[in-house]
Amino acid sequence: MFHYSVRYLKRFAILLPGLFIAVLSVRDIFPYFDTKLPLALAILVTYILAAYILIPFIIRLVRAFVPTNHLPLYCVTPDGFASDPLNIGIIATRRQLINTMESIGWSTADPHSPSNLVHQILSTLLGWSYPNAPMSSLYLFGRKQDIAFEVPIEGTSAGSRHHVRFWATTYTNQNKLSVRTIHWHHRSAHVQGDNLLWVGAASLDSGIGPIKHNLQITHMIHPDTNAERDLITKQLKAAGLAKKVSTLTLQKPYQLNNRVLRGYLRADGKMSIIHLPDSQQKPRP
Repeated sequence: MFHYSVRYLKRFAILLPGLFIAVLSVRDIFPYFDTKLPLALAILVTYILAAYILIPFIIRLVRAFVPTNHLPLYCVTPDGFASDPLNIGIIATRRQLINTMESIGWSTADPHSPSNLVHQILSTLLGWSYPNAPMSSLYLFGRKQDIAFEVPIEGTSAGSRHHVRFWATTYTNQNKLSVRTIHWHHRSAHVQGDNLLWVGAASLDSGIGPIKHNLQITHMIHPDTNAERDLITKQLKAAGLAKKVSTLTLQKPYQLNNRVLRGYLRADGKMSIIHLPDSQQKPRP
């Protein structure tokens, strides 16, 4: 009973910033812009300020004072909400990782920049192909992904794609890789080494929907995240690029309520660890 009481108390506490911003928007922000802008534009500006600036800022401020310190099962959004489950790991250098993923048909996502943002918007509106479109930032180890890869799905909307984000970390002993030997709280933004463990979250964008706590519009993730992990593993095996594949159990199977309204994700609590061949340096033609 006490456990459930604490859980609901935490959920209520998360709602407080949203309620505060909602009251502030109705009482102060909207009336201010309503006197200076047309009604529709005043509503739009109020929505953008509340959903994309004020609510994320307050929640991030709370997360800064109340950080998590447990074995991560999933990466989180910039404001600390649960996102894609961790389900794949690749032991490699950064260059090996890029060469390997590109050799099986995945494109490296472009970084965020004004020109890339314009390209992405135009590709969405005009139906242009943009296989290297920037991906939103998700966080693990206290930092956004170090690198990401994607594969657009032909015959679907521009937002439908396979994608995987990776974060580099180190480990104690490759031969005895386990939950205990992985450095889960490696905070460095520039982890380097000859053999890093790239912890990944693979998932499938299958639509769009509103985020529950701030009403931003974002991608809807397909519930079966295990299938995305298995897709990458199968491709690497078929290309002869998986020297060894082992399974690391993080916890028992679970269902994760996604931040998107009515969204949820299923995960079996396992991570496939892929060891690349030592000689694999260049992508295959």
